[in-house]
Order: sequence, then structure tokens, then C-alpha cells
Amino acid sequence: MDRNSKNDKTELGRNIKPAGSYIDSLSDFADLLGTIKQAEDAANELLKETAPVPASSTTPVNNNELPSKPGKSGEPDAVKDPTETKKEEDSNAAVKSTDESEEKRPTLEELLVKLDELVGLESIKKNVKSLINYVKIRKLREENKLPNPPLSLHMVFTGNPGTGKTTVARILSELYRAIGVLSKGQLVEVDRSGLVAGFVGQTAIKTSDAVKSALGGILFIDEAYSLAPDVGSGNDFGRESIETLLKLMEDHRDDLIVIVAGYSWPMEKFITSNPGLESRFNRYFLFEDYNGDELNDIFASMCAKSEYILNDEAKDFAHNHFRELYDTRDDNFGNARHVRNFFENIVSVHSDRVSALDGQTREDLTIVLCEDLEKAITM
Repeated sequence: MDRNSKNDKTELGRNIKPAGSYIDSLSDFADLLGTIKQAEDAANELLKETAPVPASSTTPVNNNELPSKPGKSGEPDAVKDPTETKKEEDSNAAVKSTDESEEKRPTLEELLVKLDELVGLESIKKNVKSLINYVKIRKLREENKLPNPPLSLHMVFTGNPGTGKTTVARILSELYRAIGVLSKGQLVEVDRSGLVAGFVGQTAIKTSDAVKSALGGILFIDEAYSLAPDVGSGNDFGRESIETLLKLMEDHRDDLIVIVAGYSWPMEKFITSNPGLESRFNRYFLFEDYNGDELNDIFASMCAKSEYILNDEAKDFAHNHFRELYDTRDDNFGNARHVRNFFENIVSVHSDRVSALDGQTREDLTIVLCEDLEKAITM
């Protein structure tokens, strides 16, 4: 209540006469009318101060929001829900990320160059290029409404460990994506443990999950022969995995390629263990062992990438080592895996030697000596 209202009430208390009193004159009558008018004004003022504000006129105020600009019709634009704005931003970011990912993916020409840069594997490169040409012509025939014979792109990779089977499979998955055979082009690597479970009914689920993750790309099964049970081995869950795999290969034949890999003789036995495998896998790629010169080229490439420089004596030692390694190889020959292990041993020996030097120079950090290779062989 304001100050004027309080004064009005005070004046009202002084002027109103007790009940039953009389009016002495016209002057008193006029005073009485004035007093009544003041009382009415004071009452109205009090009602205004205490009356509730109608709900329809209440507008919540958010100090963090600016007034919206009027739209074309003169009405204010609706304020967007912050969560909806965030969803739009996330969606736009996802689209942008996908576009950028597509832009970064290598082209067919770049992938073929990458294939050619692999050491050795001349017959494999030739077969891969022939297969790519075959698929490209099939697509052109389809576009020209010409018939094509049935096509199975599932493959068998045979050869010893370290011969580049996984590397070629990865490049092949990207090549097939580049020419439109596969929608994604990813490579999913598994072995028996990634397909077979230890209890009845679980193997089918595990195999299905592996296939699902590979849809749009290649499922690469290493040492696939371990799925085929030996005669008289009883109830082996590998058989269940094979049967599940064959069904899913048929169900998703338009967007899934399966490559089975392993040693040559066991893989032949694996393919002939089930008629369904023989009918679906009709393309064979033999990965031969790297010879001594090729092993040396792989080693030189590893050194160059990590900026290690062999002096002349060390280069001669390495070349002779790999030639001897190839000539005396046995069933445990590791091919490029042996080169990788040898390189890592050299790096370790080099680090021990250089760390003992005072004031190491850039040359010390890069030059590899013959003695480093000699010690690495014995590790």
C-alpha cells in the first residue's frame, strides 16, 4: 500500500462520526459526502493491489532468451526446442563426416597402384586384376541387358603364413567397393574361435554375428580347415558353423564375400569335406613363399619407412641372410613374419648400442651396423 492510501485512511478515521450522530449543517453534510468518496477511493485502491493477476495474462520470462523477430505474417517465430536444434546439428555433422569419409576412400586406380607396390605375388596380382576386369564387364553387360552366367566371388587363399593373404584380402575388399560389388568394403578377420562356441546352439549364433558384421564387405576366415572335424571325432561344433555359414552365404550373396585361408593341403581337405563348400568356393589363389631377394626387399622397405639406414656391410649381411633363410626353409618358414621379427630385433639391439653412447647424433640414431644384425639373429 502506498503513502497516499495510508493518509486517506487516517483522514477517514478522523472525519467519520459515531453511529447515530446527526448532521448539524449543510457544511457537515458536504464533509460527509467527501469522506464517503475518499473511503470508496481507498477501497478501490486496496482491491487493485490485492487482486490476483489472470492466468491468461501471465507470461514467463526467460532472461537467457532474446525476443524473437517477427515472421513474414507479423507473428513472432516459434522458438526451437534446444534438443531439436542439437539433433539437427548432430545429423548435419554425421552427414558431413560420411561425405568426408567417402572423399578419403581410395579410388580404383589408387588401389591398383597399392596392389602393384606389394613385393612379389606376381601371379596373385595378375589373378586379382583379371577378376576385377571380369566383374567390370559383367556390370557393363547388365547395363546393356545382356545375360551373365552365375558368379561366385567367394575365394580360397592357400599358402604358408606371412605370404600376404590378409593384405591382399584387405585390398580386394576395397577394390570391390570401388567398382560397386560391395557396399562398404570392410574386412572382418576371424578364426575358429570367432565362429565356434562350446555349447549346443551357440555356434550358430556366433557364426551369424560374424557374418552380420561382415555384410557389405569380406569375411576372412583364417585357418578355416580347423572348422572341418576329423573322421570319428564325434560331435564337433565346427560342422554347425559350416552349415550356418553356407546358408548365410546364400542369403546374402549380393553383398557378402567369404575368403577362407590356410595351408594348401589342409585347405583342400576342408573344401572337399562338404559338397556345399565345393560348390561355393571355386576360385583359388596360391600364395607362394617369398624368395631371398623378395624377403630382402620387404626388409629394406621396413627400414626405409622407419628411417633406419644400413651401411654397406650391413646391407650385404642382410641380403645373404635372407637368401640362406629361403634356401634352408622348412614347414615353419614364416616368410614376411620372419622379416618383421628380425627387423624388430634389430631395432632393439640398435637401441641398446646407441643408448650407451655419449652425445648421440642424428647419424647414430639412424645408422644400423652389421654387428646389430649379427646380434639380432641370435635373439
